[in-house]
Amino acid sequence: MNQSLNSHSSNQSNASAPQSRVVLVTGAAKRIGRHIALAMAQQGWDVVVHFGTSAVAAAEVVAQIAAMGQRAVAIQADLGNEQATRALFSSALETMGAIHCVVNNASLFEEDRASTFSQRCLDQHMHANLAAPVILAQALHAATTDGQQACVINLLDQKLYNLNPDFLSYTLSKAALQCATTMLAQALAPKVRVAGVAPGITMVSGHQTEADFSVAHQATPLGYSSTPEDIARSVLFIANSPAITGTTLLVDGGQHLIPLQRDVMFIATATESHS
Repeated sequence: MNQSLNSHSSNQSNASAPQSRVVLVTGAAKRIGRHIALAMAQQGWDVVVHFGTSAVAAAEVVAQIAAMGQRAVAIQADLGNEQATRALFSSALETMGAIHCVVNNASLFEEDRASTFSQRCLDQHMHANLAAPVILAQALHAATTDGQQACVINLLDQKLYNLNPDFLSYTLSKAALQCATTMLAQALAPKVRVAGVAPGITMVSGHQTEADFSVAHQATPLGYSSTPEDIARSVLFIANSPAITGTTLLVDGGQHLIPLQRDVMFIATATESHS
């Protein structure tokens, strides 16, 4: 386990008496997680900025949140390690005084397929993408007082509703997390609500070029897929909706409505190779 702490408060007061709701966002240093963390801070949430290796980027997010007048702390943890994941929540709780929401945004996303599948690859995805979110939900439930309500929001993927054989281990881990979202909503009620947000293609990933991303992003019924702002807005909607649990909100411009034989990341490449 390798855990470090870097905190900043707008008023430098003791964290034992939080003045607003507190959210833990995993993978909050970059990309969609960063947008979620900043959007929630803008709406008055104090934020625990989890990061894996991006310490500098995490510190920048903390500084931006502090400039908004909200408390923020950056905590490093390897979500593939159970002890580190549990320590992440404990450190967040000790530092901020309470946790009211966990956004499981961090995700391992490595390419494999049936011909290259290995148990090692599946294990890595399952630990980071499934076990860590379940552990954090478990910890949130234990830390929530009877009569209070907290929530867990799991970032899933539209491809669960439009399966293709690419990214096999990643997809299996997200499918398991989708099932866990329903089962945890049943098991942790009434203290903890659990819901999902399933983005479409939102940002350039892997070896995708900007041009390929542009083509893929427009290949939806609405003519565009999700943006980071769309995802952050959807997370806030669920966090602020006390009657929502056990369901998933697809935010993808309708991308899941179009059957694909390959992952959306390969749309433009496949189109060019057959033209």
